Amino acid sequence: MPTRGNLSGPQRAWLARGLEQPGGKLPLFDRDGQKISTRTVKSCIRKGLAEPWFDNPIKPDWLVCRLTDKGRTALTA
Repeated sequence: MPTRGNLSGPQRAWLARGLEQPGGKLPLFDRDGQKISTRTVKSCIRKGLAEPWFDNPIKPDWLVCRLTDKGRTALTA
């Protein structure tokens, strides 16, 4: 199971933002307005730390995700 020490800086920063949002919604953009790296998003999904939430019909290439219980645990471990 991933722990806080196993997360990269970008993964940790992105997942932590889900702690602040209703339903654990993860942002599409960082605090500077840059799109979150697809590599970061997909690696978190593969590890079970985030999950796709719903399809975005306007931008189908954008993955709208939410934090999983496993992701919450990894951030607080």
